[in-house]
Amino acid sequence: MEEFAVLVAMSLAEIIFDVLGVGVVLAWIGWRISIVVRRNQVATMLDQDAFQEGMRKAQIVDVREKKEFDAGHILGARNIPYSTFSQRYNEIREDLPVYMYDEGKTLSTRAVLRLAKNGYKQLFILSDGYGRWEGKTKRSKY
Repeated sequence: MEEFAVLVAMSLAEIIFDVLGVGVVLAWIGWRISIVVRRNQVATMLDQDAFQEGMRKAQIVDVREKKEFDAGHILGARNIPYSTFSQRYNEIREDLPVYMYDEGKTLSTRAVLRLAKNGYKQLFILSDGYGRWEGKTKRSKY
């Protein structure tokens, strides 16, 4: 009888653990979906062709860290690392379109959400990120 009680207790513990695990996964998925929905409400995703077409009339902002920026960046971009974005976003003009990129689109998404919260309207993200960029680039000499 004791063995049966131990087995039932273990089974209940496993079920509770599994339910909690599934709950955590579902919460994470919901959070990721909410970020994508909010991003799509405030910014437009651009492929490389559209990005290149409009970048001459926009501010191009690379939110990767300085070391990554110096290793190579889109020609004409300026670096405002996401790690300092909260303090430096006001360097970006509100009256011009903002073309944002990072290695993928995670940091760009966070950055445009911050800009939108502070009243910026014309926000665009390079959909493939710098990792797949095939246009002109520049590398720092040092």
